[in-house]
Amino acid sequence: MTILNAIRDSPAGQLVRLLRPELLPYPEEQDFPQKDLYKDAELIAEKSEPSSTPSEATITPHSDDERRHTDIEAGIPEKFEENHEASPTIREDGTIICDWYSASDSDNPENWSSRKKLWVVACICYCSFVVYMSAPVWTPGEEQFMEVFGTNYAYTALGLALFVFGYGVGPLLFAPLSEIASVGRNIPYITTFVLYMLVTIPTALVRNAPAFMFFRFLQGFFGSPILATGGASLADVYDSTYLPCAMTGWAFACFVAPVIGQIIAGAAIPHLGWRFTIWEILIASAPVLVMFLFLPETSPATILHHRAHRLRKALGSDNIRSASEMEQHGLSIRTVVIDSLVKPMEITLLDPAVLFANVYMSLIYSIYYSFFEAYPLVFPSSYGFNLLQEGLAFLPIAIGTILSFLLYNSYLVFYRIPKVKAGTPTKPEDLLLPGLVSCFFPPIGLLIFGWTSRPDIHWIVPMIGTALFPLGVFIVYQYAASLFAASDFTRCTFALAAVLFSRPMYTYLGMGKACTLLAGLMIGCIFGLFALHHYGPRLRQRSKFGKK
Repeated sequence: MTILNAIRDSPAGQLVRLLRPELLPYPEEQDFPQKDLYKDAELIAEKSEPSSTPSEATITPHSDDERRHTDIEAGIPEKFEENHEASPTIREDGTIICDWYSASDSDNPENWSSRKKLWVVACICYCSFVVYMSAPVWTPGEEQFMEVFGTNYAYTALGLALFVFGYGVGPLLFAPLSEIASVGRNIPYITTFVLYMLVTIPTALVRNAPAFMFFRFLQGFFGSPILATGGASLADVYDSTYLPCAMTGWAFACFVAPVIGQIIAGAAIPHLGWRFTIWEILIASAPVLVMFLFLPETSPATILHHRAHRLRKALGSDNIRSASEMEQHGLSIRTVVIDSLVKPMEITLLDPAVLFANVYMSLIYSIYYSFFEAYPLVFPSSYGFNLLQEGLAFLPIAIGTILSFLLYNSYLVFYRIPKVKAGTPTKPEDLLLPGLVSCFFPPIGLLIFGWTSRPDIHWIVPMIGTALFPLGVFIVYQYAASLFAASDFTRCTFALAAVLFSRPMYTYLGMGKACTLLAGLMIGCIFGLFALHHYGPRLRQRSKFGKK
């Protein structure tokens, strides 16, 4: 695969094609080898009697058995079958279905080169890093914000809470759009991220607190598509064997981003003020926009949708359609809403496994974001930390994430992937095996953090407690992070509430009792995790949704 082909599939390449399409041509715009196959299909389609109602039955110009027999007679070994050109499928109504030209079609995202796939991972991870960093990055400046606008702690906490809620609401709109073949992944990514950057400017310049809170919500709202469908983009380019490895990279970026944001903000605020934390978001966002210009479209449905358009133009035929075009033809807004929003909510409420995963993830989100309210109550008052030192106190969360990342990838590389390659039957619950051990760390870490956050105990001890939290929840995150948009909304709604009630909870109960309460909830989820691993196959077999 040439560099020009990689550029051609990106927004930058499409801009070049608008001016000089001959510089970056597609095979369909040249004398491509599959042209004769589609011409034959067109002749067969013209002879087919169109039915009044489209049928699912199909006709192919050449059967696989006939092709295999011809190849054997010609002396071509069967091992090259993956390079055989696939015959177009013709429906009984005469529609020719545009599909991949062969199993090794270079336009199929799963067949892209490793470097091109890693570029997609890098774009998704860095954009997610920026958005997750942006949520709590301004919290070290809350004291200054309260002095300027005369707000209290509860009101000021809305700056974080509404941002989190915004990237829970956004997927309800943007996730369904990315599944429409004519739209794809890149259009929502780029459009919303440009709006995200534009909204950041008035957020930094605003002169009253209500306007600031409104723009913070819009920041989260427009930053949400990458968080909602980033996992889908990775699933487009990796098969089920290597997808968990790619997902760990994405989750790693999401977990460490707030830590880096806190350190940078802690260093900058004493000298540049709280508004600079918002400008930091804009500075960090600039590379994302450049990367997105060279991010290839990953949705197979969208790639085939555009291929079908080029084939219709090249062959002068209106009969060629992609499968997604046929499925989504005449799709009403009501159907889109039901399939993308109502149905996931129905699955969440009626499928026990999905419901538990949502509850567990919501609890993880809530506790994670409550740390940004707990730290200012512990390290400045008990240990005399300044803003930079308080930001550095978040480093153990990154260290715990790194350890979990390394351990989980070791499990994947040395145990699960060899089993999958060997053809050994596996089930989704196998991904939870490391989690059955690591799930004990979060409640232990919470207890250590809560009961050792005292001036008479060295500050390293509560930090060790915070390091144990991501060491356990990071693995569970792999299993449940990308269920669907309704899950994002549920998790972020819980996180919104957690940000608002965590400071009063820590203040009135005390750090020890409050963390004991949270640890108790995490212990309850341990039983659910073991039950999910043990009864998961049975639950999936009985689920009416799993059969569809």
